[in-house]
Order: sequence, then C-alpha cells, then structure tokens
Amino acid sequence: MRVSNQLESILMEVQKPARYTGGEVNSVIKDPSKADIRFAFCFPDTYEVGMSHLGMKILYSVLNRMEGVWCERVFAPWLDMQEAMAKQSIPLYALESKDPLLDFDFIGFTLQYELSYTNVLAMLDLAGLPLRAADRGEDAPVVIAGGPCACNPEPLADFIDLFSLGEGEEALPELMELYRACQKEGAGKREFLRRAAQIPGFYVPALYDVVYQADGTIASVTARAGAPAPVEKRIIRDLDSVYYPEAFVVPYLDIVHDRAVEEIFRGCIRGCRFCQAGYIYRPVREKDPETACGQARALCEATGYDELSLSSLSTSDYTRLDGLLEGLLSWSEPEHVSLSLPSLRIDNFSSVLLEKVSRLKKSGLTFAPEAGTQRLRDVINKRLTEEDILNTCRTAFEGGYTSVKLYFMVGLPTETDEDVVGIARLAQTIVDLYYSLPAKPKGKSVQVSISVASFVPKPFTPFQWFPQNTREELRRKQRLLLDAVTTRKVSVSWHDADVSELEAVFARGDRRLGRVIEAAYRRGCKFDSWDDCLDLEKWRAAFRENGLSMDFYAHRPREYNEVLPWDLFDYKISRAFLQRENEKALAGETTPHCRESCAGCGAAAWKEGVCVENRQSGVSKKRGREVYFPSGR
Repeated sequence: MRVSNQLESILMEVQKPARYTGGEVNSVIKDPSKADIRFAFCFPDTYEVGMSHLGMKILYSVLNRMEGVWCERVFAPWLDMQEAMAKQSIPLYALESKDPLLDFDFIGFTLQYELSYTNVLAMLDLAGLPLRAADRGEDAPVVIAGGPCACNPEPLADFIDLFSLGEGEEALPELMELYRACQKEGAGKREFLRRAAQIPGFYVPALYDVVYQADGTIASVTARAGAPAPVEKRIIRDLDSVYYPEAFVVPYLDIVHDRAVEEIFRGCIRGCRFCQAGYIYRPVREKDPETACGQARALCEATGYDELSLSSLSTSDYTRLDGLLEGLLSWSEPEHVSLSLPSLRIDNFSSVLLEKVSRLKKSGLTFAPEAGTQRLRDVINKRLTEEDILNTCRTAFEGGYTSVKLYFMVGLPTETDEDVVGIARLAQTIVDLYYSLPAKPKGKSVQVSISVASFVPKPFTPFQWFPQNTREELRRKQRLLLDAVTTRKVSVSWHDADVSELEAVFARGDRRLGRVIEAAYRRGCKFDSWDDCLDLEKWRAAFRENGLSMDFYAHRPREYNEVLPWDLFDYKISRAFLQRENEKALAGETTPHCRESCAGCGAAAWKEGVCVENRQSGVSKKRGREVYFPSGR
C-alpha cells in the first residue's frame, strides 16, 4: 500500500517538503514484483544530514546492484512532518516506492552517533512496529543496525534483531543470500537470525545472556544456541577491487555536504589515544591513485557536481597524495570542478601541498592540535610540537591565507587548568606570528578560530577506562578558556556539555540502558543531537524512573580488570595493547605511528594494509609502488 495520495494533503503544511518526496536523479526504482528482498535503509536524522553520509551512499548502491534486491532510503521526518503523519495516520515510508516500512523484509539503521538512539525508536514507532525485538513476531521485518556506534551495540540490544560489525560491502550481500536461502527453505525469522550469527561480522543480541554483579558492573556474558564468542568485525581487504558507486543520488535541496566524495583510504596510522575511529577502522588500507581518480571523475560526470571532496581520517597521510592530486587536477581544473582536502595533518603540511591546496579551493585551513600544551599533547599521543604548529601556520600565512581554524578538546585525561589556558596562549602566539611575518598578506588581519569539544571516553581506545569530567567541570573549563582569550582576533566556540555527557553515557553503556532510552522516548525525547530539541531533564527523569545513574556510566573510572560491555566484540585491537597505551599516557610517553614502527595493537591479524607492509624489511612493492618501511616486530 503506497502512501502517495495521502502525502499530497500534508506536504504543503511542512517545512522543506522535498525531504519527503523522493524522485531524485540517480535514485533507484525497481519493480516490487521482481524484488524478492526489500531493504529499507534508515538514517535516524534529517534528510539533509543522512544524504551527506558516504556509507549510506555506498551500501545503497551495493545492495541495489544485486539481482532481486531493492534498497530504498528512509530518513527521520522532522517534528512537523511527524505530527502531520500522525494526524493523517500515515506510516513511515521509503522514498523510492512510498511503501510503508512494514512491507519490507529488512529495516536497517546506520548508527553514526549515540544521540540518534531515540530517533531509531521513533522511526520504528512511526513504522507501526513494536519497539522491542522480543515483541515483534515472525512476520515482522528484520531490524538490523551497523555503523561506528555498533562497536558497542548494547544500549540498543533490546530493539535490534541483528547488528553488523565493521564494514558492510561484502557482509550485507552475504546476509541477503542467507535470507534468500531461508525463504526458499521456509525457515522463519528466528532460524534466519540463528544462522546469521554464524556469518562473521554479525551479532544477534538475543543469543547472549548478560549477568550483572551487585555493584552494577558486568559479571559475565554467555552465548547460546552456538552463537560465536567473541564476535569479529568485518573489513574490506582490497579497496581497489571492492565496489564503489558510479553515481550518487542528487538531492533536490541543499544538504550538509552537497558534493561528490571519493574515499582514498580507510584507517589511520596515528594512534591518537582519544580517537575511536583511529582504532576501530584499522588496519590502514589505501586505494590506488588511478582507481580513486577514475572513480572521482565518473562520480562528477554522473551527478553534475562541481565540487569533489577526498574522504579519509587523515588525508595528508595518504602516501601518494601528490600523484593523486596531479591526476585529479588534470581533469578537474579544465572541467571547473573544485577539490577540497579535509583532515590535513599539521606535521606533514608543506609549501608544496599548500600550492596544490591553493589550486583546489581557496578557503580557510583547518587543523587539530587537540591540546594547548606539549605535556598534554604527549598524553594523548598527538605527537605535535608547538614548532610544528607554528611552522605550518607560517607556511599558510606566507602562502596568502589569513584565517586558521584549530580544533581542541577540554576534559582530556590528566588535564590541568594550565593546559586549558594553554589553548588561548597558543592561539595568541599564532596571531603574533602572523603580524611578525614580512611576507604576510598586506592590509589584511588574521582570524584564528578555536573550536573546543568535550572529551568523551570511547570503547576500543586507550582512554576507555577514564571518567569524563562532570558537566560542571567542563563548563568551568570553558569559562576559563574564554577568560584567557584577550583579543578579538581569536574566536572561541564549544560543544554543549549536556550533549557530551549523554554521549559518554551511551558510548560505554550496557543493555540495561535500553529501558532508559525507551522511557526517554516515551517522554518525548527525539533529535537529541539538536540543541533546540535536547531536554536533559526528561533524560534525568528516565534514569531515575529506571533506577540507573548517568554518573555510573559517564563519570566513573573503570578498572583494568572490569568486564566491559564491548568485550564480546573483536575489532582486532587487543586489550593488552590498549592498557599499555593507557599506562604510557599516564607517564606522558608517546608511541610512534604505524609507518614508523609496529606497536603490536593486534590489527596485523588481518594480514592486510600497513600492518603487513611494516613486517617487510626494506622495500614494499605492493601494487607496483616502492615505499620504504622499517622492520616491525
């Protein structure tokens, strides 16, 4: 049953009706009668946010290239649309067909940030499904979720049938083939889930029992029905051979990142101790420049975009960046396609790279020192000196740039007030450097923008055992920083401490939090990552109602021997390595990055990427390139 006719009566009553109409260029339309598997890919935020997400674009295309599989997109309706849909009894539907989600075999969510969890429940509710997996029958769609937050899926364990851990380009097609086989055999949903748990990379929470101790910590996790323990994540071993979309769906309205995106590598060599992505996406695997260049050009031709962004965790760490940029510029400049390079590192930003960046897109430069003092940068393993930072700013200023944006954090482990004030001092030093340069742009003033996030301890990082600062302490540090800035040439912005506290709660939470999330949703919590929607009082009431404490999850230090909710999941980052890094942080010791030497994190078990290269003494000739790497362990 399509809802097209009902939609006509409400679209003119809501903001941005183009969010809900579909029909965009490059969207995939198939004959429902010829699709034996229908997959609703749900992004639990607005259309503008979800349509900017590269992972959704990739998996949408991967599934739709399969014979008999039709993947459609679903986004969280904004509050006005939810109200209008409720009045007209319109269920949540997919954009391509306008069919209700109850008509689908799979309802899949991508979990990009913890504060989207109430939106997951809202979308299930709008679809007409019971929220809890245990309350849904054999005929209900399979509810699946993946993405970075799935590395600790436990807070959503009550609501999701099946989690996908790691990268899905190969895992999801395997799951579709299993479902197709179960359909032919007449096997039901429960049997499908039991078999799905045997595919590497898939976790069925109903097959695991969790027992808690009197103090609220976990005593044990036990697998049932032959389910594996631990559950191993999936990776793509060869980025050159794996499918990458030849076209993206082109939206009818402005989205957050409205441009073509080419992924150039996955993982990160750096080992910053606060950064979850730097650990869970290991090992580093690079795409060949020729592959990346060809894919990027095809994307721009298929979409009409005149801007292309290179995607990675640290673009300037790509070992063949110069060659890639030359290849891209050979066609992008004549065709007037601008290029942007996010995620540049301070310590490998050179005048040569600046010259190429200036040819790409003239805008302010953004870097991430993360901490204002050398002591704290060593604690977090940033491995940047103040001289590195100033030399990079000098290069930028002498190259004609007058604005620099710097990312920092407050609340980092071992942080003192001196470290916080050090952020303002470093910014002032950069301002002073600008005015000391004879080669600075004439007649122009400098602007140094400081963006300050609050530290959130995350699973699978060396800092996973540390407590988060309280909201009161984070706000005190924000005021301290603001008072330390004495010039209008330095501007400061920061993240709301309430948001950071909730993020910390769910990042390291266990499955008991499911009842808190449901209670908060029932009280009206949605779009919690949006400042004008977050209602912390409702969240506090939900915690009280369920006899749980935010302090227990966010502000409590963990012991090394505590059983953590994510210990069941194997991301090939060993607990012993994370503990060593934690101890080195407390001692103020740094660890070389992966191309300098192997720290023994465990990712070498994948036998792919930089982990393999580091174990080859002398010259690595993988895929025809010659790069020297020192011998590893």
